Amino acid sequence: MEISALQKERAAYQPKLPKALQGAVKLKEGEPTQSVANQQEIKELFPNTYGMPLVEFVPGEEANSAEVNIGVILSGGQAPGGHNVISGLFDAVKKLNPSNRLFGFLMGPGGLVDHKYVEITSDFIDQYRNTGGFDMIGSGRTKLEKEDQFEKGLEVIRELNIKAIVIIGGDDSNTNACVLAEYYAAKKYGVQVIGCPKTIDGDLKNDQIETSFGFDTACKTYSELIGNIERDCNSARKYWHFVKLMGRSASHIALECALQTQPNVCLISEEIEKNDMTLNQVVENIAEVVACRAAQGDNFGVVLIPEGLIEFIPAIGRLIQELNDLLASHGADYKDLDKQAQREYILKHLSAENAATFETLPEDVARQLSLDRDPHGNVQVSLIETEKLLSAMVEALLAKWAKEGKYNGKFAAQHHFFGYEGRCAAPSNFDADYCYALGTSAAQLIAAGKTGYMAIVKNTTAGTDEWKAGGVPITMMMNMERRNGEMKPVIRKALVELDGKPFKTFASQREDWAKNTCYVYPGPIQYWGPSEVCDQTTKTLQLEQSK
Repeated sequence: MEISALQKERAAYQPKLPKALQGAVKLKEGEPTQSVANQQEIKELFPNTYGMPLVEFVPGEEANSAEVNIGVILSGGQAPGGHNVISGLFDAVKKLNPSNRLFGFLMGPGGLVDHKYVEITSDFIDQYRNTGGFDMIGSGRTKLEKEDQFEKGLEVIRELNIKAIVIIGGDDSNTNACVLAEYYAAKKYGVQVIGCPKTIDGDLKNDQIETSFGFDTACKTYSELIGNIERDCNSARKYWHFVKLMGRSASHIALECALQTQPNVCLISEEIEKNDMTLNQVVENIAEVVACRAAQGDNFGVVLIPEGLIEFIPAIGRLIQELNDLLASHGADYKDLDKQAQREYILKHLSAENAATFETLPEDVARQLSLDRDPHGNVQVSLIETEKLLSAMVEALLAKWAKEGKYNGKFAAQHHFFGYEGRCAAPSNFDADYCYALGTSAAQLIAAGKTGYMAIVKNTTAGTDEWKAGGVPITMMMNMERRNGEMKPVIRKALVELDGKPFKTFASQREDWAKNTCYVYPGPIQYWGPSEVCDQTTKTLQLEQSK
Protein backbone atom coordinates (compact mmCIF):
# COMPACT_ATOMS: atom_id res chain seq x y z
CA MET A 1 0.00 0.00 0.00
CA GLU A 2 1.09 3.58 -0.58
CA ILE A 3 2.31 5.41 2.53
CA SER A 4 3.01 9.07 3.25
CA ALA A 5 6.44 10.66 3.56
CA LEU A 6 5.84 11.07 7.31
CA GLN A 7 4.91 7.42 7.73
CA LYS A 8 8.08 6.33 5.90
CA GLU A 9 10.28 8.36 8.23
CA ARG A 10 8.23 7.53 11.31
CA ALA A 11 8.56 3.77 10.70
CA ALA A 12 12.26 4.07 11.50
CA TYR A 13 11.62 5.47 14.99
CA GLN A 14 12.76 3.03 17.69
CA PRO A 15 10.66 3.54 20.83
CA LYS A 16 12.61 3.95 24.05
CA LEU A 17 12.27 1.48 26.93
CA PRO A 18 12.76 1.80 30.70
CA LYS A 19 16.13 0.46 31.88
CA ALA A 20 14.44 -2.47 33.62
CA LEU A 21 13.08 -3.74 30.29
CA GLN A 22 16.18 -3.23 28.16
CA GLY A 23 18.00 -6.45 29.10
CA ALA A 24 17.33 -9.44 31.32
CA VAL A 25 14.30 -8.85 33.54
CA LYS A 26 13.66 -9.84 37.14
CA LEU A 27 10.30 -9.65 38.92
CA LYS A 28 9.97 -7.93 42.31
CA GLU A 29 6.73 -8.59 44.18
CA GLY A 30 5.10 -6.20 46.63
CA GLU A 31 2.45 -6.65 49.29
CA PRO A 32 -0.91 -8.41 48.73
CA THR A 33 -3.62 -6.09 47.40
CA GLN A 34 -7.35 -5.59 47.87
CA SER A 35 -10.05 -3.93 45.75
CA VAL A 36 -10.72 -0.20 46.06
CA ALA A 37 -14.17 -0.94 47.53
CA ASN A 38 -16.64 -3.78 48.14
CA GLN A 39 -13.74 -6.03 49.16
CA GLN A 40 -15.82 -9.00 50.30
CA GLU A 41 -18.05 -9.05 47.19
CA ILE A 42 -15.09 -8.71 44.80
CA LYS A 43 -13.15 -11.43 46.67
CA GLU A 44 -16.11 -13.81 46.43
CA LEU A 45 -16.50 -13.14 42.70
CA PHE A 46 -12.75 -13.50 41.96
CA PRO A 47 -11.40 -16.04 44.48
CA ASN A 48 -8.57 -17.16 42.18
CA THR A 49 -7.27 -13.73 41.13
CA TYR A 50 -8.00 -11.59 44.19
CA GLY A 51 -5.34 -10.31 46.60
CA MET A 52 -2.35 -10.83 44.30
CA PRO A 53 0.67 -8.55 44.86
CA LEU A 54 1.79 -5.57 42.84
CA VAL A 55 4.83 -6.43 40.74
CA GLU A 56 7.70 -4.34 39.40
CA PHE A 57 10.36 -5.26 36.85
CA VAL A 58 13.99 -4.65 37.77
CA PRO A 59 17.19 -5.46 35.85
CA GLY A 60 17.99 -9.17 36.10
CA GLU A 61 21.00 -11.39 35.43
CA GLU A 62 19.46 -14.32 33.57
CA ALA A 63 17.37 -13.85 30.44
CA ASN A 64 14.01 -15.63 30.45
CA SER A 65 13.56 -17.95 27.47
CA ALA A 66 9.91 -18.87 28.07
CA GLU A 67 8.14 -20.68 25.25
CA VAL A 68 4.75 -18.99 24.87
CA ASN A 69 2.37 -18.39 22.02
CA ILE A 70 0.22 -15.33 22.68
CA GLY A 71 -3.06 -13.99 21.33
CA VAL A 72 -3.78 -10.25 21.30
CA ILE A 73 -7.11 -8.41 21.10
CA LEU A 74 -7.85 -4.71 20.48
CA SER A 75 -11.10 -3.97 22.29
CA GLY A 76 -13.39 -0.93 22.22
CA GLY A 77 -12.76 2.47 20.63
CA GLN A 78 -9.50 3.28 18.90
CA ALA A 79 -6.67 5.12 20.68
CA PRO A 80 -3.31 6.28 19.31
CA GLY A 81 -0.53 3.84 20.16
CA GLY A 82 -2.35 0.51 19.98
CA HIS A 83 -0.09 -0.69 17.21
CA ASN A 84 2.95 0.07 19.37
CA VAL A 85 1.57 -2.04 22.23
CA ILE A 86 1.42 -4.93 19.78
CA SER A 87 4.91 -4.05 18.45
CA GLY A 88 6.36 -4.09 21.97
CA LEU A 89 4.57 -7.36 22.69
CA PHE A 90 5.85 -8.93 19.44
CA ASP A 91 9.47 -7.86 19.92
CA ALA A 92 9.52 -9.00 23.56
CA VAL A 93 7.92 -12.37 22.76
CA LYS A 94 10.46 -13.03 20.00
CA LYS A 95 13.28 -11.90 22.31
CA LEU A 96 12.15 -14.46 24.89
CA ASN A 97 12.26 -17.23 22.30
CA PRO A 98 12.39 -16.82 18.50
CA SER A 99 10.03 -19.78 18.08
CA ASN A 100 7.25 -17.99 19.98
CA ARG A 101 4.27 -16.88 17.89
CA LEU A 102 1.85 -13.96 18.23
CA PHE A 103 -1.71 -14.16 16.88
CA GLY A 104 -4.03 -11.17 16.46
CA PHE A 105 -7.75 -11.85 16.85
CA LEU A 106 -9.67 -9.87 14.25
CA MET A 107 -12.21 -7.13 14.97
CA GLY A 108 -12.03 -7.29 18.75
CA PRO A 109 -13.10 -9.91 21.30
CA GLY A 110 -15.53 -11.33 18.73
CA GLY A 111 -12.50 -12.63 16.81
CA LEU A 112 -11.62 -14.91 19.72
CA VAL A 113 -15.16 -16.27 19.97
CA ASP A 114 -15.54 -16.67 16.19
CA HIS A 115 -12.00 -18.05 15.66
CA LYS A 116 -10.98 -15.27 13.27
CA TYR A 117 -7.30 -14.43 13.54
CA VAL A 118 -4.07 -13.64 11.72
CA GLU A 119 -0.52 -14.55 12.69
CA ILE A 120 1.54 -11.42 13.28
CA THR A 121 4.94 -11.79 11.61
CA SER A 122 7.90 -9.46 11.35
CA ASP A 123 7.06 -8.33 7.79
CA PHE A 124 3.43 -7.81 8.75
CA ILE A 125 4.04 -5.75 11.88
CA ASP A 126 6.72 -3.55 10.30
CA GLN A 127 3.98 -1.87 8.25
CA TYR A 128 2.29 -0.62 11.44
CA ARG A 129 5.06 0.49 13.79
CA ASN A 130 4.48 4.00 15.19
CA THR A 131 1.23 4.41 13.27
CA GLY A 132 -2.17 5.41 14.61
CA GLY A 133 -5.37 3.43 14.40
CA PHE A 134 -6.27 -0.17 15.09
CA ASP A 135 -6.36 -1.25 11.44
CA MET A 136 -3.64 -3.86 11.94
CA ILE A 137 -6.23 -6.31 13.28
CA GLY A 138 -9.31 -4.15 13.81
CA SER A 139 -11.31 -3.61 16.98
CA GLY A 140 -14.81 -4.36 18.25
CA ARG A 141 -17.10 -4.00 21.25
CA THR A 142 -18.18 -7.59 21.85
CA LYS A 143 -18.30 -8.17 25.62
CA LEU A 144 -16.61 -11.29 26.93
CA GLU A 145 -18.85 -12.20 29.86
CA LYS A 146 -20.57 -15.51 29.14
CA GLU A 147 -19.33 -19.04 29.80
CA ASP A 148 -20.11 -20.24 26.27
CA GLN A 149 -17.92 -17.41 24.88
CA PHE A 150 -15.04 -18.44 27.14
CA GLU A 151 -15.34 -22.07 26.11
CA LYS A 152 -15.65 -21.22 22.42
CA GLY A 153 -12.54 -19.06 22.68
CA LEU A 154 -10.72 -21.88 24.41
CA GLU A 155 -11.13 -24.06 21.31
CA VAL A 156 -8.98 -21.79 19.14
CA ILE A 157 -6.60 -21.14 22.06
CA ARG A 158 -5.94 -24.87 22.24
CA GLU A 159 -5.73 -25.19 18.44
CA LEU A 160 -3.01 -22.51 18.25
CA ASN A 161 -1.27 -23.66 21.45
CA ILE A 162 -1.77 -20.19 22.94
CA LYS A 163 -0.68 -19.81 26.57
CA ALA A 164 -1.89 -16.24 27.14
CA ILE A 165 -4.30 -13.60 25.85
CA VAL A 166 -3.54 -9.86 25.99
CA ILE A 167 -6.60 -7.61 25.92
CA ILE A 168 -5.89 -3.98 25.04
CA GLY A 169 -8.83 -1.86 26.14
CA GLY A 170 -10.51 0.54 28.54
CA ASP A 171 -12.18 -0.05 31.88
CA ASP A 172 -15.01 -2.24 30.53
CA SER A 173 -12.64 -4.30 28.37
CA ASN A 174 -10.22 -4.82 31.25
CA THR A 175 -13.11 -5.80 33.51
CA ASN A 176 -13.92 -8.46 30.90
CA ALA A 177 -10.23 -9.47 30.91
CA CYS A 178 -10.44 -9.96 34.68
CA VAL A 179 -13.58 -12.09 34.37
CA LEU A 180 -11.91 -14.20 31.65
CA ALA A 181 -8.74 -14.60 33.74
CA GLU A 182 -10.79 -15.73 36.74
CA TYR A 183 -12.76 -18.24 34.67
CA TYR A 184 -9.69 -19.85 33.09
CA ALA A 185 -7.91 -19.90 36.49
CA ALA A 186 -10.92 -21.52 38.19
CA LYS A 187 -11.06 -24.19 35.49
CA LYS A 188 -7.27 -24.67 35.71
CA TYR A 189 -7.02 -24.36 31.92
CA GLY A 190 -3.52 -22.87 32.11
CA VAL A 191 -4.46 -19.82 30.03
CA GLN A 192 -3.19 -16.45 31.29
CA VAL A 193 -4.97 -13.15 30.62
CA ILE A 194 -3.25 -9.74 30.76
CA GLY A 195 -4.76 -6.30 30.17
CA CYS A 196 -3.34 -2.99 28.89
CA PRO A 197 -4.82 0.45 29.81
CA LYS A 198 -6.30 2.16 26.76
CA THR A 199 -8.70 5.08 26.39
CA ILE A 200 -8.35 8.58 25.04
CA ASP A 201 -10.90 9.69 27.66
CA GLY A 202 -8.23 9.52 30.36
CA ASP A 203 -10.62 7.97 32.92
CA LEU A 204 -8.68 4.71 33.34
CA LYS A 205 -6.13 5.89 35.87
CA ASN A 206 -5.43 5.58 39.58
CA ASP A 207 -2.51 5.30 41.98
CA GLN A 208 -0.97 2.59 39.79
CA ILE A 209 -1.97 3.76 36.29
CA GLU A 210 -0.68 7.29 35.71
CA THR A 211 -2.39 7.68 32.37
CA SER A 212 -4.17 5.57 29.78
CA PHE A 213 -2.50 5.38 26.41
CA GLY A 214 -3.84 7.57 23.63
CA PHE A 215 -4.83 10.42 25.94
CA ASP A 216 -1.62 12.35 25.24
CA THR A 217 -1.92 12.15 21.44
CA ALA A 218 -5.67 12.76 21.29
CA CYS A 219 -5.45 15.87 23.49
CA LYS A 220 -2.57 17.26 21.46
CA THR A 221 -4.55 16.64 18.26
CA TYR A 222 -7.67 18.34 19.62
CA SER A 223 -5.63 21.20 21.06
CA GLU A 224 -4.07 21.86 17.66
CA LEU A 225 -7.58 22.14 16.17
CA ILE A 226 -8.85 24.32 19.03
CA GLY A 227 -5.79 26.56 18.69
CA ASN A 228 -6.51 26.90 14.96
CA ILE A 229 -10.11 27.85 15.75
CA GLU A 230 -8.95 30.36 18.37
CA ARG A 231 -6.62 31.96 15.84
CA ASP A 232 -9.47 32.18 13.32
CA CYS A 233 -11.79 33.46 16.04
CA ASN A 234 -9.31 36.19 17.00
CA SER A 235 -8.88 37.07 13.33
CA ALA A 236 -12.54 37.34 12.24
CA ARG A 237 -13.79 38.54 15.65
CA LYS A 238 -17.44 37.77 14.94
CA TYR A 239 -18.17 34.21 16.08
CA TRP A 240 -18.57 32.26 19.29
CA HIS A 241 -17.28 28.73 18.69
CA PHE A 242 -18.90 25.98 20.76
CA VAL A 243 -16.60 22.94 20.72
CA LYS A 244 -17.73 19.57 22.08
CA LEU A 245 -14.90 17.20 22.98
CA MET A 246 -14.84 13.45 23.56
CA GLY A 247 -15.03 12.28 27.15
CA ARG A 248 -18.22 10.43 27.95
CA SER A 249 -17.77 9.82 31.66
CA ALA A 250 -15.14 12.38 32.66
CA SER A 251 -13.90 15.81 31.61
CA HIS A 252 -10.18 15.00 31.43
CA ILE A 253 -9.92 15.82 27.70
CA ALA A 254 -11.74 19.15 28.05
CA LEU A 255 -9.58 20.12 31.04
CA GLU A 256 -6.33 19.16 29.32
CA CYS A 257 -7.27 21.01 26.14
CA ALA A 258 -8.20 24.07 28.21
CA LEU A 259 -4.81 24.01 29.92
CA GLN A 260 -3.15 23.81 26.51
CA THR A 261 -5.21 26.46 24.67
CA GLN A 262 -6.77 28.81 27.31
CA PRO A 263 -10.30 29.24 25.87
CA ASN A 264 -12.81 31.75 27.22
CA VAL A 265 -15.01 29.06 28.77
CA CYS A 266 -14.43 25.41 29.59
CA LEU A 267 -17.18 23.45 31.32
CA ILE A 268 -16.10 20.73 33.74
CA SER A 269 -18.88 18.18 34.24
CA GLU A 270 -17.66 17.06 37.66
CA GLU A 271 -17.78 20.64 38.99
CA ILE A 272 -21.29 21.16 37.62
CA GLU A 273 -22.43 17.98 39.32
CA LYS A 274 -20.82 18.89 42.65
CA ASN A 275 -22.46 22.33 42.62
CA ASP A 276 -25.85 20.76 41.73
CA MET A 277 -26.22 23.16 38.80
CA THR A 278 -29.23 23.13 36.51
CA LEU A 279 -29.00 23.39 32.73
CA ASN A 280 -30.30 26.96 32.96
CA GLN A 281 -27.53 27.91 35.40
CA VAL A 282 -24.89 26.51 33.04
CA VAL A 283 -26.38 28.54 30.20
CA GLU A 284 -26.52 31.70 32.33
CA ASN A 285 -22.83 31.38 33.24
CA ILE A 286 -21.84 31.16 29.56
CA ALA A 287 -24.14 34.09 28.67
CA GLU A 288 -22.53 36.24 31.37
CA VAL A 289 -19.10 35.70 29.78
CA VAL A 290 -20.51 36.53 26.33
CA ALA A 291 -22.11 39.72 27.68
CA CYS A 292 -18.94 40.75 29.54
CA ARG A 293 -16.80 40.39 26.41
CA ALA A 294 -19.43 42.16 24.29
CA ALA A 295 -19.27 45.14 26.66
CA GLN A 296 -15.54 45.32 25.80
CA GLY A 297 -16.32 45.14 22.08
CA ASP A 298 -15.29 41.49 21.81
CA ASN A 299 -18.18 39.65 20.17
CA PHE A 300 -16.24 36.41 19.82
CA GLY A 301 -14.98 33.55 21.93
CA VAL A 302 -14.45 29.83 22.38
CA VAL A 303 -16.38 27.44 24.66
CA LEU A 304 -15.20 23.88 25.37
CA ILE A 305 -17.86 21.32 26.32
CA PRO A 306 -17.23 17.74 27.55
CA GLU A 307 -19.16 15.13 25.63
CA GLY A 308 -20.77 13.68 28.78
CA LEU A 309 -21.86 17.03 30.26
CA ILE A 310 -25.58 16.35 30.07
CA GLU A 311 -25.27 13.25 32.29
CA PHE A 312 -23.53 15.28 35.00
CA ILE A 313 -26.26 17.88 35.34
CA PRO A 314 -27.77 16.33 38.50
CA ALA A 315 -31.45 16.44 37.49
CA ILE A 316 -30.66 14.88 34.12
CA GLY A 317 -28.24 12.39 35.71
CA ARG A 318 -31.00 11.17 38.02
CA LEU A 319 -33.34 10.87 35.03
CA ILE A 320 -30.79 8.82 33.08
CA GLN A 321 -30.22 6.47 36.01
CA GLU A 322 -33.94 5.73 36.28
CA LEU A 323 -34.23 5.39 32.50
CA ASN A 324 -31.36 2.85 32.51
CA ASP A 325 -33.16 0.74 35.10
CA LEU A 326 -36.52 1.16 33.39
CA LEU A 327 -35.25 0.20 29.95
CA ALA A 328 -33.28 -2.75 31.34
CA SER A 329 -36.44 -4.25 32.82
CA HIS A 330 -39.23 -2.97 30.53
CA GLY A 331 -37.48 -2.09 27.24
CA ALA A 332 -39.12 -4.91 25.30
CA ASP A 333 -42.60 -3.61 26.19
CA TYR A 334 -42.26 -0.33 24.35
CA LYS A 335 -39.53 -0.58 21.71
CA ASP A 336 -42.03 -1.37 18.92
CA LEU A 337 -44.37 1.50 19.85
CA ASP A 338 -44.46 4.67 17.75
CA LYS A 339 -42.61 7.77 18.96
CA GLN A 340 -45.52 9.39 20.76
CA ALA A 341 -46.56 6.15 22.43
CA GLN A 342 -42.97 5.58 23.58
CA ARG A 343 -42.86 9.04 25.13
CA GLU A 344 -46.16 8.47 26.93
CA TYR A 345 -45.03 5.04 28.14
CA ILE A 346 -41.84 6.48 29.64
CA LEU A 347 -43.63 9.41 31.31
CA LYS A 348 -46.13 6.98 32.84
CA HIS A 349 -43.39 4.79 34.36
CA LEU A 350 -41.00 7.51 35.61
CA SER A 351 -41.11 9.04 39.08
CA ALA A 352 -42.79 12.45 39.25
CA GLU A 353 -39.50 14.35 39.62
CA ASN A 354 -37.80 12.63 36.69
CA ALA A 355 -40.93 12.83 34.52
CA ALA A 356 -40.96 16.59 35.05
CA THR A 357 -37.29 16.81 33.96
CA PHE A 358 -37.98 14.60 30.93
CA GLU A 359 -40.84 16.87 29.80
CA THR A 360 -38.62 19.99 29.82
CA LEU A 361 -36.05 18.51 27.41
CA PRO A 362 -36.13 19.17 23.65
CA GLU A 363 -37.85 16.27 21.90
CA ASP A 364 -34.76 15.00 20.09
CA VAL A 365 -32.66 15.03 23.27
CA ALA A 366 -35.42 13.25 25.21
CA ARG A 367 -35.65 10.59 22.51
CA GLN A 368 -31.90 9.98 22.52
CA LEU A 369 -31.94 9.55 26.28
CA SER A 370 -34.82 7.10 26.17
CA LEU A 371 -34.05 5.02 23.12
CA ASP A 372 -30.55 5.12 21.68
CA ARG A 373 -28.10 2.94 23.62
CA ASP A 374 -24.58 1.60 23.00
CA PRO A 375 -23.74 -2.13 23.37
CA HIS A 376 -23.06 -1.62 27.09
CA GLY A 377 -26.56 -0.17 27.64
CA ASN A 378 -25.27 3.40 28.03
CA VAL A 379 -26.85 6.55 26.62
CA GLN A 380 -25.00 7.49 23.42
CA VAL A 381 -24.17 10.97 24.64
CA SER A 382 -21.93 11.65 21.64
CA LEU A 383 -25.11 11.74 19.52
CA ILE A 384 -26.64 14.48 21.67
CA GLU A 385 -25.63 17.79 20.13
CA THR A 386 -24.95 19.50 23.45
CA GLU A 387 -22.95 22.25 21.77
CA LYS A 388 -25.98 23.27 19.67
CA LEU A 389 -28.36 22.92 22.60
CA LEU A 390 -26.21 25.24 24.74
CA SER A 391 -25.59 27.86 22.04
CA ALA A 392 -29.33 28.02 21.21
CA MET A 393 -30.20 28.48 24.89
CA VAL A 394 -27.47 31.14 25.29
CA GLU A 395 -28.77 32.97 22.24
CA ALA A 396 -32.32 32.94 23.62
CA LEU A 397 -31.16 34.24 27.00
CA LEU A 398 -29.09 37.01 25.39
CA ALA A 399 -32.13 38.08 23.34
CA LYS A 400 -34.12 38.30 26.58
CA TRP A 401 -31.37 40.34 28.24
CA ALA A 402 -31.19 42.64 25.20
CA LYS A 403 -34.90 43.46 25.59
CA GLU A 404 -34.29 44.18 29.26
CA GLY A 405 -31.33 46.43 28.42
CA LYS A 406 -28.81 44.09 30.05
CA TYR A 407 -26.96 43.14 26.87
CA ASN A 408 -25.79 45.07 23.84
CA GLY A 409 -23.78 42.95 21.45
CA LYS A 410 -23.82 40.57 18.51
CA PHE A 411 -23.94 36.80 18.93
CA ALA A 412 -23.32 34.30 16.15
CA ALA A 413 -22.36 30.70 16.86
CA GLN A 414 -20.30 28.05 15.10
CA HIS A 415 -20.38 24.42 16.22
CA HIS A 416 -17.77 21.67 16.28
CA PHE A 417 -17.46 18.15 17.65
CA PHE A 418 -13.93 16.82 17.91
CA GLY A 419 -14.10 13.09 18.46
CA TYR A 420 -12.99 10.72 15.75
CA GLU A 421 -10.34 13.24 14.65
CA GLY A 422 -8.18 12.28 17.63
CA ARG A 423 -8.73 8.55 18.04
CA CYS A 424 -6.43 7.34 15.26
CA ALA A 425 -3.81 10.09 15.07
CA ALA A 426 -0.18 9.03 14.66
CA PRO A 427 1.03 8.60 18.26
CA SER A 428 3.16 11.27 19.86
CA ASN A 429 6.66 10.32 20.98
CA PHE A 430 5.25 9.89 24.49
CA ASP A 431 2.49 7.50 23.42
CA ALA A 432 4.83 5.64 21.03
CA ASP A 433 7.30 4.99 23.88
CA TYR A 434 4.63 4.40 26.56
CA CYS A 435 2.71 1.89 24.46
CA TYR A 436 5.83 0.00 23.40
CA ALA A 437 6.79 -0.28 27.08
CA LEU A 438 3.27 -1.49 27.97
CA GLY A 439 3.47 -4.23 25.33
CA THR A 440 6.91 -5.27 26.58
CA SER A 441 5.61 -5.33 30.17
CA ALA A 442 2.66 -7.50 29.13
CA ALA A 443 5.07 -10.04 27.60
CA GLN A 444 7.18 -10.09 30.76
CA LEU A 445 4.10 -10.61 32.96
CA ILE A 446 3.21 -13.61 30.81
CA ALA A 447 6.78 -14.95 30.98
CA ALA A 448 6.56 -14.68 34.78
CA GLY A 449 3.37 -16.78 34.79
CA LYS A 450 1.02 -13.97 35.87
CA THR A 451 -2.69 -13.76 35.04
CA GLY A 452 -5.41 -11.25 35.91
CA TYR A 453 -2.90 -8.40 35.79
CA MET A 454 -2.80 -5.13 33.87
CA ALA A 455 0.55 -3.98 32.47
CA ILE A 456 1.64 -0.61 33.90
CA VAL A 457 4.39 1.95 33.43
CA LYS A 458 4.98 4.63 36.07
CA ASN A 459 7.19 7.68 36.71
CA THR A 460 6.34 8.82 33.19
CA THR A 461 7.24 12.50 33.64
CA ALA A 462 10.89 11.47 34.02
CA GLY A 463 13.12 10.35 31.15
CA THR A 464 12.21 6.96 29.68
CA ASP A 465 15.27 5.33 31.28
CA GLU A 466 13.74 6.11 34.67
CA TRP A 467 10.23 4.82 33.88
CA LYS A 468 9.13 1.96 36.16
CA ALA A 469 7.35 -0.97 34.55
CA GLY A 470 5.33 -3.73 36.16
CA GLY A 471 1.82 -5.00 36.70
CA VAL A 472 -1.23 -4.41 38.91
CA PRO A 473 -3.90 -7.02 39.73
CA ILE A 474 -7.06 -5.92 37.93
CA THR A 475 -9.16 -6.82 40.97
CA MET A 476 -7.31 -4.09 42.91
CA MET A 477 -9.07 -1.45 40.77
CA MET A 478 -12.57 -2.89 40.98
CA ASN A 479 -15.76 -2.04 42.84
CA MET A 480 -19.45 -2.88 42.51
CA GLU A 481 -21.64 -0.55 40.43
CA ARG A 482 -25.17 -0.67 39.07
CA ARG A 483 -25.17 -1.47 35.36
CA ASN A 484 -28.36 -2.15 33.39
CA GLY A 485 -30.37 -2.51 36.57
CA GLU A 486 -28.07 -4.90 38.45
CA MET A 487 -24.90 -4.68 40.54
CA LYS A 488 -21.77 -5.75 38.66
CA PRO A 489 -18.01 -5.73 39.34
CA VAL A 490 -16.33 -3.01 37.26
CA ILE A 491 -13.12 -1.01 37.23
CA ARG A 492 -13.80 2.32 38.91
CA LYS A 493 -13.66 5.24 36.49
CA ALA A 494 -11.38 8.13 37.42
CA LEU A 495 -13.16 11.49 37.23
CA VAL A 496 -11.58 14.94 37.33
CA GLU A 497 -10.52 15.62 40.91
CA LEU A 498 -11.70 19.10 41.88
CA ASP A 499 -9.03 19.30 44.58
CA GLY A 500 -6.31 18.11 42.20
CA LYS A 501 -3.58 20.35 40.75
CA PRO A 502 -4.79 20.26 37.11
CA PHE A 503 -8.28 21.54 37.98
CA LYS A 504 -7.00 24.04 40.57
CA THR A 505 -4.53 25.46 38.04
CA PHE A 506 -7.34 25.84 35.51
CA ALA A 507 -9.73 27.37 38.08
CA SER A 508 -7.14 29.94 39.15
CA GLN A 509 -6.86 31.30 35.59
CA ARG A 510 -10.29 30.89 33.99
CA GLU A 511 -11.63 34.29 35.08
CA ASP A 512 -8.78 35.98 33.23
CA TRP A 513 -9.34 33.75 30.18
CA ALA A 514 -13.07 34.58 30.22
CA LYS A 515 -12.64 38.37 30.14
CA ASN A 516 -9.50 38.62 28.07
CA THR A 517 -8.22 36.97 24.92
CA CYS A 518 -5.43 34.71 26.24
CA TYR A 519 -5.44 32.08 23.51
CA VAL A 520 -2.49 29.71 23.09
CA TYR A 521 -1.83 28.03 19.73
CA PRO A 522 -0.08 24.66 20.34
CA GLY A 523 0.33 23.72 16.68
CA PRO A 524 0.69 20.16 15.34
CA ILE A 525 2.37 17.25 17.13
CA GLN A 526 6.14 17.32 16.58
CA TYR A 527 8.23 14.17 16.21
CA TRP A 528 11.72 15.59 15.60
CA GLY A 529 13.46 18.52 17.27
CA PRO A 530 14.08 19.77 20.81
CA SER A 531 13.00 17.33 23.52
CA GLU A 532 10.98 20.01 25.32
CA VAL A 533 8.77 20.19 22.22
CA CYS A 534 8.78 16.58 21.02
CA ASP A 535 8.77 14.57 24.23
CA GLN A 536 6.56 16.66 26.50
CA THR A 537 3.76 14.94 28.37
CA THR A 538 0.28 16.36 28.91
CA LYS A 539 -0.07 19.29 31.27
CA THR A 540 -2.41 17.13 33.36
CA LEU A 541 0.33 14.55 33.95
CA GLN A 542 2.97 17.22 34.61
CA LEU A 543 0.78 18.87 37.24
CA GLU A 544 -0.32 15.59 38.85
CA GLN A 545 3.26 14.39 39.19
CA SER A 546 4.70 17.75 40.34
CA LYS A 547 5.49 18.16 44.04
